[in-house]
This record gives sequence, C-alpha cells and structure tokens, in this order.
Amino acid sequence: MQALRTDGKFFRAGEDRVHLRAVTYGPFPGGWPESFGEDFSRIVAAGFRALRLYEMPTIALLDAALDHGLWVFGGLKWAGGMDFVREPVHLSGARVSLVSALKALKEHRALAGVYVGNEIPADLVRWIGPVRVRETIESLIDLGRSVAPDLLFAYGNYPSTEYLEPGNADFTAFNVYLEEEAAFRRYLRRLHHIAGDRPVMISEFGLDSRRNGLSAQAAALVWAGRAAREEEVAGLTIYAWSDRWQNGETEMLDWDFGLVDRTGHPKPALSAISESEVRESKPGVLFSVIICTRNGVDRISSCLAAVNRMTDPWFETVVVDDGSIDGTADLVAERFPWAKLVRLPHGGLSVARNAGAAASTGEVLAFTDDDCEPDREWVTRLRRAFEDGRFQAVGGPNLPPPARFLAEAVVSAAPGAPSHVMLDDEEAEHLPGCNLAVTRKAFEEIGGFDAIFHTAGDDVDFCWRLRTAGFRLGFAPGAFVWHWRRPSLRSFLRQQRGYGEAERLLLDRHPQRFTPNGDAIWNGFVYNGGPLRVTGGSVIYHGPMGMAGYQSVVSGMMPLRGIEPRFDSTGSRMLLSLLIRLQPRVRSWARRRTFFSTPQAQRHRAEDEPVHEFEIWSEIGRTRTDFLKHLLAAGWRSSGENDCWDVERHGTRLLLATELGAGTGRRTRVRVWGKRLQGLEQELAGV
Repeated sequence: MQALRTDGKFFRAGEDRVHLRAVTYGPFPGGWPESFGEDFSRIVAAGFRALRLYEMPTIALLDAALDHGLWVFGGLKWAGGMDFVREPVHLSGARVSLVSALKALKEHRALAGVYVGNEIPADLVRWIGPVRVRETIESLIDLGRSVAPDLLFAYGNYPSTEYLEPGNADFTAFNVYLEEEAAFRRYLRRLHHIAGDRPVMISEFGLDSRRNGLSAQAAALVWAGRAAREEEVAGLTIYAWSDRWQNGETEMLDWDFGLVDRTGHPKPALSAISESEVRESKPGVLFSVIICTRNGVDRISSCLAAVNRMTDPWFETVVVDDGSIDGTADLVAERFPWAKLVRLPHGGLSVARNAGAAASTGEVLAFTDDDCEPDREWVTRLRRAFEDGRFQAVGGPNLPPPARFLAEAVVSAAPGAPSHVMLDDEEAEHLPGCNLAVTRKAFEEIGGFDAIFHTAGDDVDFCWRLRTAGFRLGFAPGAFVWHWRRPSLRSFLRQQRGYGEAERLLLDRHPQRFTPNGDAIWNGFVYNGGPLRVTGGSVIYHGPMGMAGYQSVVSGMMPLRGIEPRFDSTGSRMLLSLLIRLQPRVRSWARRRTFFSTPQAQRHRAEDEPVHEFEIWSEIGRTRTDFLKHLLAAGWRSSGENDCWDVERHGTRLLLATELGAGTGRRTRVRVWGKRLQGLEQELAGV
C-alpha cells in the first residue's frame, strides 16, 4: 500500500489521485475488539479507504488495516478540554504520548497521519487565548513531524473555532454537521477559503438515526458524499462506523450515528453509501487553453507536458510566442506539434493573449502562463463552474510547487504573489491571469486585454472591465495550477518592480479604484494562500457571550503562506522578514516614485488586567450555559459580538469557561474584570 500524500487541493497515492472516503472507528466500550477482520472487510466493501481513530492505533489494528488496504489516521488522546496552560501537566503528557506512539508506529505502512487534537471547546479557547491555543496545536504538529516527517498532520477543527486553523498542518480538517444539503455545500465552499492552498478534509459528518430516522440518515450520507466530490473537497469522513461509542468513561446510549447498530447489524445507510457517487463527465463546449511565452525555453516544456496530461478531452492548445530570441518557438514546433503555434514580433503580454484568442476556436478561453503547470483536472473543474450559467469568467488557485531550494521557499512565502480576490465564498472580484477562463462572448464584448499592459496588470484591468460590463466572475477551488515563483530574491524584487509599473498604468486607467496613497481598493477579501487563522491583532466574531455557532476572524486579507518546514530556519525567517519590508516599498517606488512607510497593523486595546479568577465545581455537571442563564436573569448584560468577555454589570465583566474532564462533574473557571463583587462566587456556586 502506497503512502498517502497531499497533491495541491487533493490527496494522492503514488501517481493516483485519491478522493479519501473515511469512517470513524471507536472508541468502543470495553476497548478494541479481539479481531478486526470482520469489521474491516465490511468497511472496505462499503467503499471506504481510511479509518479515523480518536486514539493512537495498536500494531494489531494497523496490521489488520494493512491487510485490508485501509489507511489509518491516529488521534492524539489528551486533555484538550482542560486549561492546559494553568495545568501544564496535560500538555506535557500529550507531548510524551505523541512521541512515544510515533516512535513505535511511524514505520507502519498503514499509518497515514495523525490528528493532534479534536474540537477544543470554544469557551475554553477564549479563556486560554485563541493565539496561544493555535500555537499549542502548531507545536504538537511540529513535534509530531520532527519524529515522523513522512506522515500527514492535522487538527480536527469545527465551525465554532474557525480561527484556530494551524498554519503548519498538511490539510484543513473540519467536523461539520449540517442537515440540509444546500447549507452543507455553502459551508464546503467557505472551507476552501479558510484552508488557503491546502486540501479540505471533512473529518466528521453524520446524522443521528435515533432522532432523524434511518431513511433520513441514509439519504443525508448519500448527498453529503456527492456534495463533497462536486464541491472539490479532498475527502469525507463518515461519523461513525458503529452506534457503540464511548466518550471518556461514559458509554453514549442516546445517540445513534453508526452505520451499524449496537449489535453489529447494518442500517440502510451502509448499503446506500456503497453506491457510486461519481458524476459522469458530459460532452461540453470546446475550451481553448492559451499559453503566452517569451524566452520561455526553460519553462514551456513542463507547462505543455502538464497540459498534455489533462484528462478533459474537449480542449485545444494554443501557444503564442511573443518574439522569443532563445528558440522557444522552434522547441514548441518540434516537440509539441499538437499545439497550435502562433509566432509574433514582441508586443507584450496583452497583445499575445489577444492573438491567442483570435487564433483559437473554443467557446471558452482558458489562459495560463508558461511558468505554470495546470493540474490534470484543470479544464474539467473549470468547465463545471460554467455549467449553470451564473459566471462568465472562472478561475482557481495558483499554488507554488514544493520549493527546490531555500530562496524559492522564501519567495513562495513572501507577499506580492498573484492572488484572487473574493466578494463572497463563490464570486470573485479579481482572478489572476495565470488561471483565468472566460467565455468568448464576454471576452469579445469588452474588447479583450488592453494592449498597454506589457508584462502585468492586464488581468486586473480585464477583471475590472468585465465586472463593469455586468459579467460575474466565479471561483473553482479545485481548478488549480502549479505556479513556479521566482527562483531568487533579486528576480522576485524585479518582478515586484514590474507589478508597480503596471499599477501606475492602472492608476491612469482606473483612478477611482485607488486610494490617494496609490493602493488598490478592493471590495472583497484578498487571498494570499495561507489558512485563515487568528493572529495577535485579530478581531474575532464570537457572537454574544461567545455562543455563535460559526466564529471566525474579521479580516480583509488572508495570512501569508508559511515557509516549507524543510526550509524553515532562523536564516530563512530573517530573509522572509527582509522581503516583507522591501516588497511594498519596491512596488510603491515603481508606482509613484515614493517609498511609503508600511502602516503598522492596528492593535486593538487589550482588556485591563482581570481583578481575579475563581472556580466553580458542579458535581451534577452544570456548565457555563447554566451559569450564564442565571446571570442574565439576575440583570447582567450580554457581551457584544466581538468582545472577549461574556456578561457585564455596573462595569464588572465576567468570562466563563467549562472544562471537559472525565466523569459527570464539571469545573467552570470564571475571570473577573472591574470591581470585585462580594458574594459572586457563593452565588454561582449555589446555582
């Protein structure tokens, strides 16, 4: 069995792309079964290829999984529901457990990866501090990767802590429970933008058959599987294999999420999900893949080889040589005779793109660059985004390939790369020209690309004119191209100077779209490739009293990508810091002949130091929800949507968090700002 790897926005094993169908397995009352063979045979027969566990597997389980061709994702079992900062023994124990398990299991071919945590409660995250919790998750991933660098690492996140995405995970994993297909699909589209460049894995999805019925459970699992594929998610994990399920020391007897019941008998859902969910490709309109090149003899072969591997049968390829003097055109004619070659005197990128459109015959024009390598399913996934007729232009991500050396890794993490700008989770404001498809009708109606743009800026102008003409731009998250970044710091800064010069032309053409300082005005969200995550200056939408079901960072720009782990060092971080300082200044000088001082990120006022903290122990399991209901009834006022406290009265503010320990008893921690109120502890203890 080949190792599982990430492949852009998806997974692969060897050269084969894998849509990862997984099912959660355990924990069971009484521990693992004596034999795994019967369960695993049924799991494979249902079409699953992987198991997700909530503890680290045994050798016996991995051996059985290997025999049945199943990948296994272990789970680090630790007290993530406790305040592991004030009681560091919990985190220390997690580190020891992770290292010891990985040393024993990392060589096993069935072990694909590890979830280092699962759904740290939102109230506890607010209590400890979101940045600190995220950094803790990242530290566990770093530790695991240092022991087992060939495994995949992730954190089982959920909508109430969207902002906790670790920056160093191999894929974004979310537990999502939505009972309507339309809502589920909308959230999958959102998750692609939370994930940035990396794959999205639904790490839990299920429906309780006790409350909803057996037929409803079966139907939900079928449409979820179909939606996961069509919304370009890398995998879907069904929760759970069996109704037999244990949470801590308690067997859960009032939930029935399993595909088999407590006696092992199959439910209708088991046979329902065994059916094929793949939507067959239909004959479609012809696409014209247009690649413009100038002196690209070192790049064009890789680009065209990637195009030749694309699986969609309904496209043609047009290569436009923009006056190359290095033999590029001759190489294309000799080695790639299936591509239509257009030779031009040097006239610039926009002229070349317009010539490619004129020489093509397709109804949709798909543009990419000679330093890009389109994914094998690029055209197929672009095609699907055009099918319902809502969008007249569509694009997808442009991802940096794995760096070959340090400078490339640093440049890939630097600001200034081509980025898409999203108005919402589906509609774009801007799509980079290296991954941009447009209907011929829309292209011709706005007159194509403006010939004044020679090397850059043409795509920004083009998208702005499309939108002004009333056309809509869509986004296909799985339609990605590998886009090589500049191989040196000098060439990167030269590129940024070129971008600045192009922005000077854009200023003349579209002055209303720029600030007085010369910065472009975007109505949408700028995506820089990194996962959406909380940082020191972030504002988080928590909802009143931190109870919103979907809590996220309030921001207008995604974080940058991180430096690849194998190149991450003090030296590479220093180089990246240098580029972060130089990039906007070089671009500004080329645009307006001024160096501007990068504005400091606005720091939000920290709350005053809390007066004190105390704890409430409830033997019968009362939680913060019970205490907050009591406080509201007593005249306390709810917090606002972005506040870091829960309730307030007469200038005193409270934050509450309930820990999730073993047994039925619960400890709730209370933090107090402002006046210390006599009798508050006794009042809450008596609730």
